Amino acid sequence: MRWDAQRVDQEDPALLRLPGLVRTVRAPEFAGVVFHEVRARSVLNQVPGGSRMPFRWTVNPYRGCSHACTYCFARNTHTYLDFDAGQDFDSQVVVKVNAPVVLAAQVRSRRWRREHVAMGTNTDPYQRAEGRYQLMPGIIRALADSGTPFSILTKGTVLTRDLPLLAAASANVPVGLAVSIALLDRDLQRSLEPGTPSPQARLELVRRIRAAGLPCGVLIAPVLPGLTDAPEQLDALLAAIAAAGATGATVLPLHLRPGAREWFAAWLQRERPDLVPGYRRLYGAGSYADRGYRRWLAAQVAPLLREHGLAPRVSREATGVPGDDEATWPHGSMPSGGRAGQIDQEQLTLL
Repeated sequence: MRWDAQRVDQEDPALLRLPGLVRTVRAPEFAGVVFHEVRARSVLNQVPGGSRMPFRWTVNPYRGCSHACTYCFARNTHTYLDFDAGQDFDSQVVVKVNAPVVLAAQVRSRRWRREHVAMGTNTDPYQRAEGRYQLMPGIIRALADSGTPFSILTKGTVLTRDLPLLAAASANVPVGLAVSIALLDRDLQRSLEPGTPSPQARLELVRRIRAAGLPCGVLIAPVLPGLTDAPEQLDALLAAIAAAGATGATVLPLHLRPGAREWFAAWLQRERPDLVPGYRRLYGAGSYADRGYRRWLAAQVAPLLREHGLAPRVSREATGVPGDDEATWPHGSMPSGGRAGQIDQEQLTLL
């Protein structure tokens, strides 16, 4: 079955309401995934003024993500397209096929101030479809040629393809790269992140980025209470990250926005029902784990980051997050003092 043989009018008419839809594609090499190719009018997205993000602009060439991470905080954004935040997010991927051309025109504008552009803050620009669509080389060239600094966060080993291009771009503009690695357990990874490369493959990606002469941080996110937060698990993960040559690491506990909350809760009930009461205590009706848990996690992580030479240069406590009660979960009492020492999920940065 050829990609070019697919016809948009073979799909559910409801999908034809996607703005700029060109065609809808199915292919055997992406079993269970449907791609909706659209022509976007704009590719640069401005972060809302009230956000605490350390950047003002993002680029997302894809919406939806075949990585299918059970906990993904971006799931609810798919409902803006009249898809659901569960299976549709994993299997109905919107592709902005003209993203490089549109972006190049936008950053050539006299009004463009060459502010930092972040990628991978919503869905992964190096998910599997990038191997087919190859949008990122044009996006990287557009940013670098215009003098625009940028950063990329990914779980996708497809980025290896673009390392020579990224190295060349770094000679002209600041380039930040980070790889997301939440755990080492292969069985748990297959269950939680079924469409992602293995943790070992991502560690190898860190090695290759560093071998190309580029800095590479690692985002350890999310840390999952009762599943990946034991001190020995965190120690082993940080040791592996340090051995891969990472230039730093940031640790973030699980947070459960609407959409992700319901999807992850269903997974937890199915796979680990014994943990459900503890999660109810930690998260209540909110998106963030209670402050006591975050303090406890920070107390475990801080010395490990120092021991492995991965301590971030800047650490900011999460603020304005509900949940101030102390808790016990599940490796002993959490300290009542100290600072959270973790970056708020909305302050997601690349080291």
